[in-house]
Amino acid sequence: MAGLDSHHSAEPDRSESAGTIARNSFYGVILFLLYLLLYGGFVYMTAFQFEWMSRKLWGANVAIVYGMTLIVAALVLAAVYMFLCRSNPERDGAAS
Repeated sequence: MAGLDSHHSAEPDRSESAGTIARNSFYGVILFLLYLLLYGGFVYMTAFQFEWMSRKLWGANVAIVYGMTLIVAALVLAAVYMFLCRSNPERDGAAS
């Protein structure tokens, strides 16, 4: 079938400029640091403020709510990254 072959071409894709790659990398690092801050809060609370994690919040304990929030935050940040890194010919300098 077309498009389902397992071999890769030896030539890398060079369709993006160095500026586009740098911008996308910058967005990725910023979003990663934001998620790291959220995750660090979870680890801190689990390690040092464990009594907070056992409190009830919306019918479940804070650990469950925070953990589910981390999962949703990862999905939202991935969507934000895809939105920020989408191709824009005018911005990328490849006017058609």
